[in-house]
Amino acid sequence: MNIAIASEWFKELQGEICKHIEKLEGKQMTVPKSSTREGWYQQHKVMYGKILEKGTVNFSHVTGEFKEEFAKEIPGTKQSRKYEATGISVVLHFTNPKVPAMHFNTRMIQTGMTWYGGGFDCTPCLPLEGYKNWYHLQCKEVCDKHDPVYYEKFSKACDEYFFLPHRNETRGIGGLFFEYNDPDHMNFDFVKDVGKKFIEIMNQTNKWYTQDRYSDDNKEAKIDNRGRDVEFNLMYDRGTKFGLQTGGNMNAILMSLPPEVKWK
Repeated sequence: MNIAIASEWFKELQGEICKHIEKLEGKQMTVPKSSTREGWYQQHKVMYGKILEKGTVNFSHVTGEFKEEFAKEIPGTKQSRKYEATGISVVLHFTNPKVPAMHFNTRMIQTGMTWYGGGFDCTPCLPLEGYKNWYHLQCKEVCDKHDPVYYEKFSKACDEYFFLPHRNETRGIGGLFFEYNDPDHMNFDFVKDVGKKFIEIMNQTNKWYTQDRYSDDNKEAKIDNRGRDVEFNLMYDRGTKFGLQTGGNMNAILMSLPPEVKWK
């Protein structure tokens, strides 16, 4: 798979997800100033609405050279620290506490080796009867279409990755997470289908829960629960670390942070 072709798909997917978000809200997303320099393009689109308290959809296609210490954490950099990377990241924080926070990203990276990574996860702040089972059936469905071992492997990897060791707990109800997958061993159609499945899950979840009534206590639980998102994204998230180490657009890098959060 040519990285330029992958980049075209990620850009197309950004447009498709934004179209669904704009339909949901009935207005266009805003486009803050993009981060552009030689060999670097990063654009994030943002929605502040009635349904989405904050939703961001980021696309990037960047090249550069890793700092020496950070390069030690990245596969394929022993001979050269140069890299090329492209991908899309989505973070959705909803106004209604009944709607789970949703996170999605897929990417392709070239160093001395090439790999795909990505996935999605879901973080309810209130119990949703039957939702977790339905959600994981969707995860399994997209995996089984390509390889019967994918679901168990990538679901387990998701639970392990989105784990907060300082709290000894997993963030949310899981999902799919895959990293360092050689294009010779993973078809790009799977990467594309993960993105399409995320759109399906996003739309169906909103259809079920957006209009539900909620209390002030429910809202308080949402704001408190968001602290786990912040802790993970600032302390452990690889994408955040990648952005900080490569000098990217700070607003895009910190797109995952919710608009309102508290710790008790």
